[in-house]
Amino acid sequence: MIAVLNIDWQTLADALALGGIYALMAVGIGLVFGVLRLVNFAYGQLIMAGAYALAYGSQWVLPLWVSILFCFAVVLVLSALLDGLVFRPLRGQSPAVMLVATFAVAFLMQSVALLAFGSLGTIATSLAPLNIPWDIGGVEIRKIAIVTVVVAAACLLLLRGLLERTTVGLHMRAASMDFLTARLLGVRANRVISGAVLVSGLLAAVVAVMKTVQTPLVVLAGVVLGGLNRPIPATLGGFAIGFASGILGGALPTNQSQYLPTFLFAAVIVVLLLRPNGLFTRAGRTAERV
Repeated sequence: MIAVLNIDWQTLADALALGGIYALMAVGIGLVFGVLRLVNFAYGQLIMAGAYALAYGSQWVLPLWVSILFCFAVVLVLSALLDGLVFRPLRGQSPAVMLVATFAVAFLMQSVALLAFGSLGTIATSLAPLNIPWDIGGVEIRKIAIVTVVVAAACLLLLRGLLERTTVGLHMRAASMDFLTARLLGVRANRVISGAVLVSGLLAAVVAVMKTVQTPLVVLAGVVLGGLNRPIPATLGGFAIGFASGILGGALPTNQSQYLPTFLFAAVIVVLLLRPNGLFTRAGRTAERV
């Protein structure tokens, strides 16, 4: 298949890495949706903020570990503010109101970034050594591709452990299945929602460190493709979209690469017409959420 598509092993490794990044973003979006029934359209801007923090840490000649901690701190603070100033006050409103609110926050953060940093952005050089390739069996693969796959797999395993083996994780799953009943049984709504938002923010910070993604709506398509109600299908959908983007981006001629999002969204539409519940969920069965 690699020979047919005329792609090399580096392109395949980059596709796996992009799939891992999209999987992290997909499960981050799916966590908040599972608890709040809300698609957070400001999620891409949280990643943007983390990337800027990392870039400025590099410009200020901070040690790498300090820059990474600064990135995580910025994203987590913004996530906490988003929860406290937007999600919590509007929790009793209709889903449409909360959806519009996330759109407003996304546009606000994007406008602030354009005014403060300009449209050309800022370059982060602290992780530049990860772009140096490793020679593996005569095949050169960039370090960042391998690191991204390993980090994404580790984060997803840790998240699964959190959801299945901790009290907060079990509360998140219970609240996503039936929020009212969970509250009657003693689950604290504010704690569960804040926990989901902060865990989602942690995943956004990891993505910001690995790579700044410029097309977050493609990731949202991956979440819908896999299935919004469960983390594993959402993760698989995100990975599928990311992997397909990497493979097709390497296989398509340069002058046709701008049509890649069109191909991906067309595929998503076809899949959803055939499998409305998502590609990786069981049809005709109510799935466990989050």
